[in-house]
Amino acid sequence: MEDIRKERLMLFITTIAGAACIFQNYFGGWEFWVPILLLTGILVLWWFHISHKLDVRLRINMYVAYAAFLLFYLGIHETSFFDISVAAALFMATFTIANSTVVLNLVLAEYALVMAIQFRFLYINGQLDMDAFTTMRVVFHIGTVISMYIFSRITVIGRMAENNRIEKWKKTVKESDRDMEDFLSNISHELRTPVNVINGMTALLRKDNDKNELVSIQEAGIRLTHQIEDIQDYTELKRGELVLNEENYMCTSLINDVVANYNSMYKESDLELIIDLSPETPSMLNGDIQKLHKIFRHVLDNAIKFTKRGGVYIRVFSVSHKYGVNLTIEITDTGIGMTRADMSRVSKGMYQANKGRNRSTGGIGIGLPIVYGFVHKMGGFVVINSEKRRGTKVRISIPQNVVDASPCLSIKEEDRNGIIFYMKPDKYKVPEVREFYRSMAVNLATGLNVRLYSAIDVRELEHLLTEYDITHIFAGQEEYESDKDTLDRLSKEGYMVAISSDPGFRASYDSSVLVMPKPLYAFPVVRIVNGETEAVKYGDENNAKPVFTGVSALIVDDEPMNLVVASGLLREYKMFADTAGSGNEAIRKYESGEYDIIFMDHMMPEMDGVEAMKHIRKKAAANNRTPVIIALTANALSGAREMFMEEGFDGFIAKPIDIGVFERVMKQVLPEDMIRYEGRSEQ
Repeated sequence: MEDIRKERLMLFITTIAGAACIFQNYFGGWEFWVPILLLTGILVLWWFHISHKLDVRLRINMYVAYAAFLLFYLGIHETSFFDISVAAALFMATFTIANSTVVLNLVLAEYALVMAIQFRFLYINGQLDMDAFTTMRVVFHIGTVISMYIFSRITVIGRMAENNRIEKWKKTVKESDRDMEDFLSNISHELRTPVNVINGMTALLRKDNDKNELVSIQEAGIRLTHQIEDIQDYTELKRGELVLNEENYMCTSLINDVVANYNSMYKESDLELIIDLSPETPSMLNGDIQKLHKIFRHVLDNAIKFTKRGGVYIRVFSVSHKYGVNLTIEITDTGIGMTRADMSRVSKGMYQANKGRNRSTGGIGIGLPIVYGFVHKMGGFVVINSEKRRGTKVRISIPQNVVDASPCLSIKEEDRNGIIFYMKPDKYKVPEVREFYRSMAVNLATGLNVRLYSAIDVRELEHLLTEYDITHIFAGQEEYESDKDTLDRLSKEGYMVAISSDPGFRASYDSSVLVMPKPLYAFPVVRIVNGETEAVKYGDENNAKPVFTGVSALIVDDEPMNLVVASGLLREYKMFADTAGSGNEAIRKYESGEYDIIFMDHMMPEMDGVEAMKHIRKKAAANNRTPVIIALTANALSGAREMFMEEGFDGFIAKPIDIGVFERVMKQVLPEDMIRYEGRSEQ
């Protein structure tokens, strides 16, 4: 903006000089065609300035050329003898802004030229009367121009030197920031390996002893893992090195992952979580699901962190466009809210709303900057609306390609009967929570095109059952506990009664009530309406735990504890696991063994994972074998997946291992006949 103002000042003064020359031409009776040329030049200069057709330096050169023409045009007229000095001094002062000694030299040289022309004209015509007064005036004008040149040159040289010092300082700061970013990136990368061991070994110990101490260690390890990932993400954003890893994903799986993460990280929270997934959202989209997970985690973490009572409402829907859809995520809380000043700062650098207070909320303060960076990289936008002590609403909109446009949630035509949501309005101390549940129910019923009825007490519930064709009743744990006999009786009379409850809750042993663990959201509701009650309990091929019975795997890693952790994980999935401590050992074992899949670490001494993978590929091709090789590495930078896939790997899993990612990759790379699902009978 400062450069634009300086350029506009130069153009404004040049325009005034051009207009003055036009008037002088008119009153002096000079060449009639020149004013047209001067006026055209002014219009052209302004057009280039407004349209920004040329680079700013080229535009300034055009202003200088126009001013040079004015100075020369004045200089060839005898009546302008003393005007030339004024014009030259004006142009020197003006173009000092351009910070160019070359321009000053050109103005001085042109001044000397036109003064020589003037002296020659006056001498030839005999009009040069150099008396004492005239001589004094000439010397004064020439001295003024030379002084202006000297002062302007000193100013320009000083300004250029200052700019050079500033540029050197900026370069030093940039290099320092780069060094710090490299340090953060390297240290976070190095921390991933020991954290992976801690998390993995804790998980193995919990198999036999689920003490609270082990649970606390594992939760602390998961939190540390997330913070390490945040540091890596933040440094990549600062350096402009963030890469999107786009793949196909199901919207319901994305929401299921959000629910699973909430249940694992916030199981002690007393807050209500309400998830409103629009049934009309396309079933399958294409985008960076890992970054979507992190966006959810950061915004949800902030919402819960700053909300002491009430709840959090997540609404997910899509808006159709020519390029696909805008996936819109709205997360609203009933927390402490933010001021306008807070909202203007959350997207700028490392900002933490309570950093001046007692730090009771924790965190390293880069969650929202990461969210802004991810969303902007995806071509979307973030809007935050908040009031102090009135909660916060974060709206995120991200363009996504549509792979399967069919609705993500639907019910069978024969099941389009009435549904009752039984909810006592006075059980929520924060009224916004009641409105969240109402909005979720209305949006779900509208999207599924089913008849929805609301009951606030058992009397109204009984009345609705007699008046309308009702098949399903959804209620909360409080409603069930207060009206247990009625709901148990209705479940035995053929109504499907489902209770949304806290973990560990059990209905009456002799009832047919179905218990759904909180949070209540659309996916299990639709499954129940469709009669798939077993799917709600066990899940299906998209959310149940898969097992890979009989699959033989080779794990390659130079860190012994990583081999222990990975072997324990694979055994949990009924796989046979063999290990190799180096690339050379992996090649030897592959030659003498039969492995269905190989997990290859990247950074290993002597021979890294990429080189070892290529050697195995060559030996496999010679024997008509096609091994599946997965990169299993702590190199989790955003471009790592593309790099490994381009090198020839079949998949990529970052350490510490995320179970959801592991299962998704395994289902992608293994044949269907190697995959089974626990809790489901095989067909």
